[in-house]
Amino acid sequence: MTLQTPQPPPSALRAVLAALDSETALRQPAAAALRRPTGPLLPAHPLAVHVLDGPRAELAAARRTGWRFLIKDGTEVAAAAEVVQGSEGHTFSHFTAGPYLDSTVRALRQAWQLAQSSRTRCQPRLLTFPGQYATALWLHSPDGGPGADLLIPLAPAPMGVTAHRAHPAAELLPVLARGPLTRSPLTRPVLLGTPADPARLASGAL
Repeated sequence: MTLQTPQPPPSALRAVLAALDSETALRQPAAAALRRPTGPLLPAHPLAVHVLDGPRAELAAARRTGWRFLIKDGTEVAAAAEVVQGSEGHTFSHFTAGPYLDSTVRALRQAWQLAQSSRTRCQPRLLTFPGQYATALWLHSPDGGPGADLLIPLAPAPMGVTAHRAHPAAELLPVLARGPLTRSPLTRPVLLGTPADPARLASGAL
């Protein structure tokens, strides 16, 4: 699996750079780490953001809403910046902080590791599930069809879903479509699926 780093539209990058120069944008609480940087702030790891809500548990129903960039202060990721897509390009939406930052970096590293064992093309994206308060790294396979796509849930993941395990999208989506997952006091949480095996990826077994 060859990981193809996406190229964001120029208007998306311009919107992020403008926000990093905006005193108003940097007043957002999630931008606290950006107000006293130790070096230049640089947008990195752009990922197209797709939203999947409603009754259809299909990747084809996901809507692309914009792009998310990790903002690096030197070698450290200090925040993320999200831009939304409009009729005249992209505009800055908000900064984010919290555990999803490190989790996104970890998921991208997992994707690179999976990519070493197969020549299939793969495009990393972000897929959000508003009804579940969940986000996953979506490894889209343009050549293999929807059945070849993988999802790596970011931490924190919904109850019953194990973060940082690569799941076939066809396996994970129906679970998330059932509505918010809860833990019964009489039952143990179900660990969905098993870690994706690079050898199985290469053979097309997933």
